[in-house]
Amino acid sequence: MIRLEEMKGLGKVRLQKLQEAGVHTLSDLLFTLPVRYQDTKTVIPIGEAEEGKEICISGFPKNAPRLNRFKGLTSVTLTLCDETGSVPVQWYNQPWLKDQFSKEEEITLYGSITRDKAGRRRMASPVIVKERGILPVYRSLGGIPPKTMRDFMHQAMEYLEECCPETLPDILRIQHHLCERNFALRQAHFPDSRENLAIALRRISFESVLLYQAAAASLRGERKEGIRIPADEKGCEEFWNSLPFRPTGAQQRVLLQIAQDMNAPYAMGRMVQGDVGCGKTALAFGAMYLASRQGFQSVFMAPTEILARQHLESAEKMLAPLGIRCGLLLGGMKAKERKEALEKIASGEWQAVIGTHALISEGVEYKNIGLVITDEQHRFGVRQRRMLARKAQKQPNELVMSATPIPRTLALVLYGDLDVSIVDELPPGRTPVKTRIVPEEKRDGLYTFIQSEAQQGRQCYIVCPLVEENEQIDAVSAQDMYAELCTGPLKNLRLGLTYGSQPAEEKAETLRKFAAGEIDVLVATTVIEVGVNVPSATVMVIENADRFGLSQLHQLRGRVGRRAQESWCFLMAHPNERLKTLCETNDGFVIAKKDLEMRGPGDFLGTRQHGDSMLPGMALGADVQLLEETTACLKKLRTTGYEEEWEMVQKSARAAYARVIDEVAMN
Repeated sequence: MIRLEEMKGLGKVRLQKLQEAGVHTLSDLLFTLPVRYQDTKTVIPIGEAEEGKEICISGFPKNAPRLNRFKGLTSVTLTLCDETGSVPVQWYNQPWLKDQFSKEEEITLYGSITRDKAGRRRMASPVIVKERGILPVYRSLGGIPPKTMRDFMHQAMEYLEECCPETLPDILRIQHHLCERNFALRQAHFPDSRENLAIALRRISFESVLLYQAAAASLRGERKEGIRIPADEKGCEEFWNSLPFRPTGAQQRVLLQIAQDMNAPYAMGRMVQGDVGCGKTALAFGAMYLASRQGFQSVFMAPTEILARQHLESAEKMLAPLGIRCGLLLGGMKAKERKEALEKIASGEWQAVIGTHALISEGVEYKNIGLVITDEQHRFGVRQRRMLARKAQKQPNELVMSATPIPRTLALVLYGDLDVSIVDELPPGRTPVKTRIVPEEKRDGLYTFIQSEAQQGRQCYIVCPLVEENEQIDAVSAQDMYAELCTGPLKNLRLGLTYGSQPAEEKAETLRKFAAGEIDVLVATTVIEVGVNVPSATVMVIENADRFGLSQLHQLRGRVGRRAQESWCFLMAHPNERLKTLCETNDGFVIAKKDLEMRGPGDFLGTRQHGDSMLPGMALGADVQLLEETTACLKKLRTTGYEEEWEMVQKSARAAYARVIDEVAMN
């Protein structure tokens, strides 16, 4: 078997790029799966082509290609026709394509048909098909062209038998109707048919998820002896009785679970999941109270400065009356302010420490940590959680909070090293947000409604999918929307603009003004999805709503309706089945389940876009049923009679996730 560096065409620069992407061996290369496939084998008649789906069409140009210039950009346009219909086609910044086509020559294109702002069908920036088949498309690795990656994969296939041995016991494969590993890898890279591709991806997905679950189970089994914090039902009741409201049954149940975990000889590792507004923050403070009454310090890490400040404000209302001293540590603090904070943390004067990533930075020393809490878990990795835990003298209790609803089946897969609690009740007094799909022709009426809300002292978000104009994407940009509203329909209101790449101080100041009621309408990107709590905001407008996943739309909707007054979420889009789901329910877990079923885990978790998943096969072929099947399989393997098979799966899991297991074990 050759080594990676001995492959033809793989020079030093490309080898380095692969290694930087985590590809060190032939096995690593073969498990760099395609992120998608181009089916250029099947040609769809233009008149029958569905919108929004990637397809292959063929036809002749109706007219000679035209070269257009606009704001420094170029576009080449033509109309492609076949016997069933026609569609305008456009390529951006590829002026040489003007001379590539003639009326007599048939053209085959691969792409998706969409509608422009005027509602007309078109195909933007399609691929000109030169090769027919079901072609793998790999994520970009240091600029290595897709065709070159395919060549490398062809070479690696010669050594498949040697470098990728079977990982699953035969009895397991037979029981779950799984093909052999080598067949799966061959078909995943170079499928003969859609049927074989589906069989291959199911096998790889099953293996990937099962081994991940087995690795997580081993981490759970190796949970370290930790700090025991005597906590009981009486302590929980003391905390709830100190508050001006009664907890929901779900809050009482989950705080009791936390108390039982803290009282155990092994360190707690628990995730609390719940919809926006279900009272997770109160649970976090309840846990901090239980720790402080036994003399332990608690640390609460939030993903943004504004959210950390809001948590401090809430902590001072809930915990300070109970005699618990609270403090804040942020990255942007001035030297004197930071020095004072570090002294109070190190001395133990602050029993409840709240902050951002600054909490895990060098030079921060704690007195007696017994509990660490991370808020919005999806913004932090295992490594950051462990870095915070390492600040303690002994393994502390860990509590993880998430307002991103994830179906329980998927949560158990993703967070296998944690116990999962779900807060499935909302406190009384919160009015469900009314959600409506708004077509473009009713935009003027929407602006009139926003004006009337502002006159009553209420505020509005307008969320756009892009920061700035992009000729290649038909979507509204935040900057253009802000400029248009400032001089147009909302010019008499106080408007603000914020987005992810905005300078940090400017962004913080804009969000502060909005929270303080100094801005009526905030035009933003999804930067406001987490970390903004403005109770007087009653209107959420989401432009190009069909570009977002249901779960993300639900998260954005959760920014309004934070008090009893009527609140609205308006989805600017053509009606479809996905968006109608959002109009029918406010239950985040129902929406997440629907989102998972419709898009698959890869899109649900963002792994298709980022190509950086702990579960590579899951991004392509897993579904809800497969997740349930692997969970049942793992349970069966750990029963009597499957000892040999369980040992083989554990061995495979250790090999597949050695880096993660070692990292967690070290921390």
